[in-house]
Amino acid sequence: MAQGAVLANPRRVQWSLGGAVVGAASVGMAAPRVTVFPSARELGPALSRFVLAEAARAVGERGRFAVAVSGGSLVSLLAAALPEAGAREPEHPGAEWSRWILGFCDERLVPFESPDSTCGLYRKQLLSRISIPNNYVVAINPTLSVEEAADKYAERLRELFPGDNLPVFDLVILGIGPDGHTCSLFPDHPLLQEQIKIIAPISDSPKPPPKRITMTLPLLNAARCALFVVTGDSKAAVLKDILEGHHENPLPAARVRPVKGEVHWLIDEAAASKLTIKVDRPSL
Repeated sequence: MAQGAVLANPRRVQWSLGGAVVGAASVGMAAPRVTVFPSARELGPALSRFVLAEAARAVGERGRFAVAVSGGSLVSLLAAALPEAGAREPEHPGAEWSRWILGFCDERLVPFESPDSTCGLYRKQLLSRISIPNNYVVAINPTLSVEEAADKYAERLRELFPGDNLPVFDLVILGIGPDGHTCSLFPDHPLLQEQIKIIAPISDSPKPPPKRITMTLPLLNAARCALFVVTGDSKAAVLKDILEGHHENPLPAARVRPVKGEVHWLIDEAAASKLTIKVDRPSL
């Protein structure tokens, strides 16, 4: 079977990693699946195969693929491998970019030209190379107040997901900070308790810039699949805490557990260096 091939079973997408086959079906509160790669060099292409496989499943079942992405190093990882993966297999159903909806797990309230703008970075590095329709790239209005920007973002998501009590993304791609935050959900912040809003404003981010909008846990946990991508030894200690710790007050990233979906972790050896749980190490 070719790497990244989509198998015949329409209810379960599978993607291959040099001989290892990983299922990406939504089965509900399953234990996290952790896959370790030697470095980001090997992780990047596997990330793209995973995304395309999820996209193919979503397009086959619902006619479109709704994905939300995070910033940081994820931007360059996706930009380096996803367009090439699509170009190698132009008939791949996951590479029908016109069927994609692209949202952002969080965003800084800055102009798109700012190096702090996640949407701005994706526009420069990725969206200039794949043809997702502009009206299906859900960007904030950075000229609004942070409260208005959050409300307008939530309103746009509800327009794109009519009839759903909560918008259900097929895939949310997340990172973590050294403190265990994900999106702009920080340890011990009141937003961790938010149960009503799907998009929340934050004006006191511990990490600059202070004004941001973020997906909340109810929206993240409505997703069909959550995928964390983590690289570097600076994340090793907190990754162990997230995956192996048992706390009454879990870190934000540990609270992402889709109610009807799966959690996958794609990480490199440096980030995995302190883990003792069972992980997959595919032969590449």
